[in-house]
Amino acid sequence: MKRLGIATLAAAFVVLSGQAPAQPAHTLHLVYRFGYNTPATNSGNGTGTTTIDVSGPAADGGLIVTGQDFWWNTVRPRAKNTCEVYKDGTVNCKTAPYNLSPMQLTIFPLLGHDYFKHLSSAGTSNWTQAFTVKAVVAPGATGFAGQLYTWNCSFDVHNKGPIPKGEGLILVTTSGSLVQGFFRATSKQRIAYDPVKKVPAVVSDVRTHVPQRSSESFDTIELKLQKLRQG
Repeated sequence: MKRLGIATLAAAFVVLSGQAPAQPAHTLHLVYRFGYNTPATNSGNGTGTTTIDVSGPAADGGLIVTGQDFWWNTVRPRAKNTCEVYKDGTVNCKTAPYNLSPMQLTIFPLLGHDYFKHLSSAGTSNWTQAFTVKAVVAPGATGFAGQLYTWNCSFDVHNKGPIPKGEGLILVTTSGSLVQGFFRATSKQRIAYDPVKKVPAVVSDVRTHVPQRSSESFDTIELKLQKLRQG
């Protein structure tokens, strides 16, 4: 995985922090390899890549985030989904069809500029991250019908410190819930976070649906960063 210079990355994330002209400008291009209910490998059913482009800030301060999934052994990528992501991880999909795939539901909030602001590479820390997601969430991502709802999300986040032999990556674990009316999903995540690039390098997310759809009423999502490019 290509590593960028600190000066280049610093310039990129000045834009992400909102200290830039109001006119949207392309800032980051990310490619994650994913596994949906399977490990994130190079091939096989349930695998593929998610391409994410981040630009902004928009007039209201949010980042414009566009995600597109390309599933293994398919001819074309899925349609692009574009939403705004705010500093706390709030996701607002303002443009029809307002969709989020299971992988995008996991990764979009983690791109919020302040989501990991309490992270310290020197030690451990804990905090609660509360945000909302307004989107049509794919049924496989929550266990419920895909309709435009606002989900209230709250996660307890735990900084476990540097990963041994992890090339500077920090282990972060989370446990939380996504609630919309009587519907609820729980989530447990393990994140290898890159404090230099300011993005998750690896994410494992297990979501359980309440009420349960079946005896195996959960989804697993694994994401591994393959590419990061500025501009």
